[in-house]
Amino acid sequence: MGKGAQNHGMKDSTSQASSTDHSVYAAWAKDVRECEEKYQVNREHGLSDSEVEKRLKIYGKNELEKHEGQSIIWLILDQFNDTLVRILLAAAVISFVLAWYDGDEGGELEITAFVEPLVIFLILIVNAMVGVWQENNAEKALEALKEIQSEQATVIRNGRKISSLPAKELVPGDIVELRVGEKIPADMRVLQLISSTLRVEQGSLTGESEAVGKSAKPVPEESDIQGKKCMVFAGTTVVNGNCVCLVTATGMNTEIGKVHSQIHDASQSEEDTPLKKKLNEFGEVLTMIIGCICALVWLINLKYFLSWEYVDGWPTNFQFSFEKCTYYFEIAVALAVAAIPEGLPAVITTCLALGTRKMAQKNALVRKLPSVETLGCTTVICSDKTGTLTTNQMAVTKLVAMGNRANAVRSFIVEGTTYNPSDGKIQDWPAGKMDANLQTIEKIASLANDAGIERSEKGYVASGMPTEAALKVLVEKMGLPAELDSGSSTGCSETWNKLERRIATLEFDRDRKSMGVIVSASSGKKSLLVKGAVENLLERSTSVQLVDGSSVELDQRAKELILDNLNEMSRGALRVLGFAYKENPPEFTTYNGNEDHPAHDLLLNPTNYSSIESNLTFAGMVGLQDRPRKEVRQAIEDCRAAGIQVMVITGDNKNTAEAICREIGVFGPGEDISSKSITGKEFMELHDPKGHLAQKGGLLFSRAEPRHKQEIVRLLKDMGEVVAMTGDGVNDAPALKLADIGIAMGIAGTEVAKEASDMVLADDNFSTIVAAVGEGRSIYNNMKAFIRYMISSNIGEVACIFLTAAIGIPEGLIPVQLLWVNLVTDGPPATALGFNPPDKYIMKRAPRRSDDSLINAWILVRYLVIGFYVGIATVGIFIIWFTRDSFCGIDLSQDGHSLVSYSQLSNWDQCYSWQNFTVSPFTAGERVFKFDSDPCDYFRSGKIKAMTLSLSVLVAIEMFNSLNALSENESLLTMPPWVNPWLLLAMSVSFGLHFLILYIPFLAQVFGIVPLSVNEWLLVLAVAFPVILIDEILKLIGRWNDGAQEISKSSKHKAE
Repeated sequence: MGKGAQNHGMKDSTSQASSTDHSVYAAWAKDVRECEEKYQVNREHGLSDSEVEKRLKIYGKNELEKHEGQSIIWLILDQFNDTLVRILLAAAVISFVLAWYDGDEGGELEITAFVEPLVIFLILIVNAMVGVWQENNAEKALEALKEIQSEQATVIRNGRKISSLPAKELVPGDIVELRVGEKIPADMRVLQLISSTLRVEQGSLTGESEAVGKSAKPVPEESDIQGKKCMVFAGTTVVNGNCVCLVTATGMNTEIGKVHSQIHDASQSEEDTPLKKKLNEFGEVLTMIIGCICALVWLINLKYFLSWEYVDGWPTNFQFSFEKCTYYFEIAVALAVAAIPEGLPAVITTCLALGTRKMAQKNALVRKLPSVETLGCTTVICSDKTGTLTTNQMAVTKLVAMGNRANAVRSFIVEGTTYNPSDGKIQDWPAGKMDANLQTIEKIASLANDAGIERSEKGYVASGMPTEAALKVLVEKMGLPAELDSGSSTGCSETWNKLERRIATLEFDRDRKSMGVIVSASSGKKSLLVKGAVENLLERSTSVQLVDGSSVELDQRAKELILDNLNEMSRGALRVLGFAYKENPPEFTTYNGNEDHPAHDLLLNPTNYSSIESNLTFAGMVGLQDRPRKEVRQAIEDCRAAGIQVMVITGDNKNTAEAICREIGVFGPGEDISSKSITGKEFMELHDPKGHLAQKGGLLFSRAEPRHKQEIVRLLKDMGEVVAMTGDGVNDAPALKLADIGIAMGIAGTEVAKEASDMVLADDNFSTIVAAVGEGRSIYNNMKAFIRYMISSNIGEVACIFLTAAIGIPEGLIPVQLLWVNLVTDGPPATALGFNPPDKYIMKRAPRRSDDSLINAWILVRYLVIGFYVGIATVGIFIIWFTRDSFCGIDLSQDGHSLVSYSQLSNWDQCYSWQNFTVSPFTAGERVFKFDSDPCDYFRSGKIKAMTLSLSVLVAIEMFNSLNALSENESLLTMPPWVNPWLLLAMSVSFGLHFLILYIPFLAQVFGIVPLSVNEWLLVLAVAFPVILIDEILKLIGRWNDGAQEISKSSKHKAE
């Protein structure tokens, strides 16, 4: 309902059913007649067309709002709201302008000049496209929510029934008929049950594990959503019975509408992932560093493009060289390009994508790439119970049969947690030798049953009520008695159905709490078979069946024994069903289903069912439960070892949830949980909710509503926790959206939950989350390795350009070369570091804090040292080529180049003032460089060989440096390069790419380089290799430092 409609309703004083009044009217707490009076409607006549029109204006249509997202233009612009992206954009624009200027001035070749800005622009465009695509997918949860709304409804208006009215035209006050199988179109008050019972599957909205019985009786006003037994809610489904209802809320005022609003609000408050925050912080620091270094380079070289004379102590006669100013501005731009790790976003995306593939193999399907990294620092997992910790499949866990005397019983433990009949067996079961009492129990469980079990692609699935489906599975596990087992492949239930035909059904109702069937054997013998609440069956039973099939009187002692067993099972959170029967019920001895038979009239009136189901013989009972998954207990222990707190948030009742939590290890067997297990409502009333959440160990919240889940997640995030939230229903969607990691169920999950999530569990299994957390931690460690590698490489590039500018030698590396190294040459090794093997103790350590820095002080010192060496090596080899004819025994004079002094090289811009300065031609590959007309061009176009050597040293050092990044502190002697063969392959690829641009003439011309000789390659390796030795020494110091800290901590611990 739109805001305009809300305002209209508030202004309309003539209407007694205004939008404001309706929003607080507790229809569930009022009598049926009061509700009809409030909404001015009669259930026989319904609303008139004029009244409907009036109410449509007040309340609007019965549909969910469509929130307008950002326009595509704003989405695109929003992708540039990132520090690193803005720096890149500025560098690209400036590079483009300078390239244009150089082209006009007849400078460098256009193709070379424009490569750098065009590549940067391409990176930015791809980044923006990916970002826009992700944003467009963000609100799909809201669209999926609309899919679960009903499209049509059966409505009474103007005194006549309209069988297919579009559901969006419903208004508060409409009278609606609901039938079994129908989707409920709006929130409604039940006025009258047409059938004897009404059951609604509302677990997707409330989190309850089974269908809920509804009635027309009012409930207390303060009841939670699960307690509103006289209300049915939009988007849920009728699974049993028919009724007449009064619409009380439509559109955004329904419970599902509130969920819609909560999803929208949660999507507006989505935060960056921990990694994104760190990278943003890094970008801001990088901006300051670049700014300072660029300013410093500018000041160092100020003398080259701005000079003046002092007259009487004052500077005069200023001379400004625009050409040189532009040149040093280009150096500043090169510095910016060197400082920015352009390939980092691509490498991170690749590593996360590889991580998603690994997780998919473990049944965790990641929908949003950054979630992979966030999983690694998860500190709290808020898990739903039904379907995640449990199988969401009811199963019989215990069978209690009668003994050889009235006051004796036999108990059998039933294994298995799913609807698969082969999943587990019955312990100590007399297979093929069932006595008469066990046969009776099997017959009742099979025939007084409307459910079915089918095999599908996803395994065995149930049709009908989950409890009845569990009984069908029990029948198959019991097998057939020897006299009935013909060896046929037909199921046990089908065999019983062939032997005895159902001729009448006594539907379940809430008063007698039982369901019965009358069956006829092939001999014509009739039997009444009843299942239901044990207490109610005992009240209507007069005898009990013994092992041999005979029956004896049900005395007080026998009744107490049965009730003791019932209470024991109830304390274990089992749902208990009893079985009873009556042979040849007198009214139905000759009945065969014929409507003309006198007994048929008895069946038409449900009030007769209790008298029909009297004088029963009690046969036994079973305990059922939505069983915990087998692997969950170990997963909970793994979480505890990994320092992750597990909180269970469920819509189910408190006793059942507590029993499950004890069974799976969230709580200890004898642990006092009075302060750790509370309802959602009790939590909202706490004076210090954060104090409650700060408790150590597991916590349980039962009867939780969507708003309770959201509040828990919000408070945990405020406390600095990284929260993973699981869920499968519509009611879970807002909290899934709000959590750092929203995890939906792939099998039982609704589309709404899946679209709101960051990750989907293909097997709906809690243990898969724990495996995914371990994978996330491993991925984060590998990401740290390649981020440090790339940053240390960039520090080296900055040091190179800064040293070049500081000592005044010609430019050793141009921007397009730096861009090639950052994007292409560094890319494969950085990506390969994502394949580093995981630490075997990764799930034995506490989770890292989300605000932990990627680089601590010692690591920064290490990479500053490495970076400084990279700068010295790249500048050093440039100087060596110009000033030395050999180095470390390697002959460099074979190309015939002229040597100059270091003084000449550092003052190369004064070349035109030197007397008799000449240089000889030199060869590079097949090219010959001559400088007869302009010897000073030796320092511009003649530096091409020296530049090639600098670039090659930079590439070689960064390849060796990737080996250093295999481990933060482990030596290459203990963690050799072959532990990650992908890295060796990546190094080969990077060297191959470098050879490609060196030895293909067209590419060499684009990048401003020339081929190198064997001796020159030996020089490159000699200068580059020491980076490994330097880092080995730094790692050794790091290990000493860590060892000293451990000894200090140990001594402090002993002292305490």
